[in-house]
Amino acid sequence: MSDSTTGLPVVLDVWCDLTCPDCRTALDDVRALRERYGDRLEVRLRHFPLEKNKHSYAAAQAAEEAFAQGSGRAYYETLLTRVEELREQGEPFLLTAARALGLDAEEFDTALIDGRHILTVDADQAEGKAIGVTGTPTYVIGGERLDGGQSQDGLRARIEEIADSLLKG
Repeated sequence: MSDSTTGLPVVLDVWCDLTCPDCRTALDDVRALRERYGDRLEVRLRHFPLEKNKHSYAAAQAAEEAFAQGSGRAYYETLLTRVEELREQGEPFLLTAARALGLDAEEFDTALIDGRHILTVDADQAEGKAIGVTGTPTYVIGGERLDGGQSQDGLRARIEEIADSLLKG
């Protein structure tokens, strides 16, 4: 996902499937990390749509359209906090979420049809596979990969430990 700011000293990549309940749980940790570190930590949410989740690929493309329209973070947080609705309703929910945020839902629909964000989603997924991501959420910070798909227990503390170490230089 295109949630990044350049020039920050510490980067945390979060490989995510926007239809994944575990990723919803991870959202609380991501918010806490953003609050703790502010602009000293760059959190980049990366797409890793899982084949087993029917609407995850479309959700990743829709999130990219939300970034293009200037509301990426609000959009993906909406999707993650309403995973069940997205799983039940599919693509119509992607448009409903866009409208609720005041985004151009017609442009979302067009983006999903014309596939303008497919390359971005595919690139994220390919990079994730290349570094060994197999499930979501997976975190990468300071070259260390942390798998949150089995359990989130202790991951935020480990991320903070690594971030603190990197920030001390």
